[in-house]
Amino acid sequence: MNRFLVILGTMLIVAGLVWPWLKRLPLFHLPGDIIIDRPHFKFFFPLTTMLLLSAVISLLAWIFRR
Repeated sequence: MNRFLVILGTMLIVAGLVWPWLKRLPLFHLPGDIIIDRPHFKFFFPLTTMLLLSAVISLLAWIFRR
């Protein structure tokens, strides 16, 4: 469990450091992501992106458990 928390913390730190470059990827503008843009209000719900990331994380967890 300790190793898992250290790896998770390291991954979060790395993701935070490379966030300016990650924002430029078209990952958060997939078809199915809900974007409501009105004057003085912007709502963004990345539904498709969350499903895709969940599938990738589940696949990686399944591979590493073997």
